[in-house]
Amino acid sequence: MQKNILKSGIELSELGLGCMSLGTEYNHAESIIERALEHGITYFDTADMYDKGQNEEIVGKALKKYQDRGDIVIGTKVGNHLKDDGSTFWDPSKKYIKSQVKTSLQQLGVEHLDLYQLHGGTIDDPLDETISAFDELKQEGIIRAYGISSIRPNVTNYYLEHSDIETLMSQFNLIDNRPETLIDRVHQEGVKMLARGPVFKGLLTSNSNNALDQKFSDGIFDYSYQELGETIASIKEIDNNLTALTFNYLMSHDALGSIIVGASSVEQLDENVKNFNYAKDISLDVTKAARERVKDLEYTAHVD
Repeated sequence: MQKNILKSGIELSELGLGCMSLGTEYNHAESIIERALEHGITYFDTADMYDKGQNEEIVGKALKKYQDRGDIVIGTKVGNHLKDDGSTFWDPSKKYIKSQVKTSLQQLGVEHLDLYQLHGGTIDDPLDETISAFDELKQEGIIRAYGISSIRPNVTNYYLEHSDIETLMSQFNLIDNRPETLIDRVHQEGVKMLARGPVFKGLLTSNSNNALDQKFSDGIFDYSYQELGETIASIKEIDNNLTALTFNYLMSHDALGSIIVGASSVEQLDENVKNFNYAKDISLDVTKAARERVKDLEYTAHVD
């Protein structure tokens, strides 16, 4: 599988496993991680808040025997401060980040983190303090690289200008193409996109009709329910494999780091990999034709 290289030299498999949906039963989760490795997936994305830390523990335990391979990359996230009652509050303070990294290291069973990402962020955060926390962790050798998961352009632009982020994680797919408005800047800065939600809650899968009815009955963004249905039908005229189309669309961007696919079963992962492999054979002209049939979306909130 192709690897995309971060500024720090970290190599991300072009398809990454989003671990949030693995569940809390270890043997089941391990079977999905094992299958991902068989498919050549070497990037695993988790967060300290997933299943209140259990997800990091499961991912770390399942990957422990492969750590000597040298190509396994784990990305985790920080910023949602877990309280004793199970609720969370946003905490991008240096004190919390530098304390919480120790928890993630312990839960993952590793001595350093490959990629540490801020799990959100607002323009009202103590931005420079947050950035200095990540810079210090990198200088101390505790993390190899850092990034941010955000859909707020004002926050993203600040980090692109004032920090050494290496990744930007955002929802990105053929329908939600809002990151296109940032992608040139992202590429210029040598930052790589981590595309989450690539199949858009099932809308860009073979189960698109059910997803449309169950999850998009009120429409979304600039689309009414009817417009969204018509758009999906129109794209299917070009290629019926919506997942492969959106994967190819994402791979057409030079700034892509990894397409993050979730999987709650081995079968779901196999299906995603099959579509990913099919996507490689789709021509750019076909993808461009599909792209022309969807709306050009832009971020409308948190712009300034």
